[in-house]
Amino acid sequence: MGKYIESDIQIRFADADSLGHINNVNLQHYFDVGKMEFYEKVLGKTIDPDAESLILVSIHTNYHRQSRLHSQLVVRTWVEKIGNSSVTIFQHLIDRADGGINADCRSVAVGYDFLRQESFPLKKEWRAKMEEYLRQE
Repeated sequence: MGKYIESDIQIRFADADSLGHINNVNLQHYFDVGKMEFYEKVLGKTIDPDAESLILVSIHTNYHRQSRLHSQLVVRTWVEKIGNSSVTIFQHLIDRADGGINADCRSVAVGYDFLRQESFPLKKEWRAKMEEYLRQE
């Protein structure tokens, strides 16, 4: 079973409505925190408009239960599948209080050259690094 990246989430007061419920749009921001940390730690990449990186082409999120203002949230991020030109990244939004999964997110990203504005097959060195995080739930 592969490794995963775990990202602590700082919930902001503005993330919640008057009842203390975190808006679903903000949960996607939390998943983005996990993806950015994954890109940086695993690939050594930041999103740079003058470089080659990964770009998202699909996102699907399932909401299992509420996240609240005082929840202690963490995002776990790993690789579910590596294709020729794409990688499927899977994530869980977990409440540390009980270990329950509040939401999950499946994202597909492709290699992308921002200067040329075109996709390309995943680089071998990226594939090798991502394979360490390949796991199936």
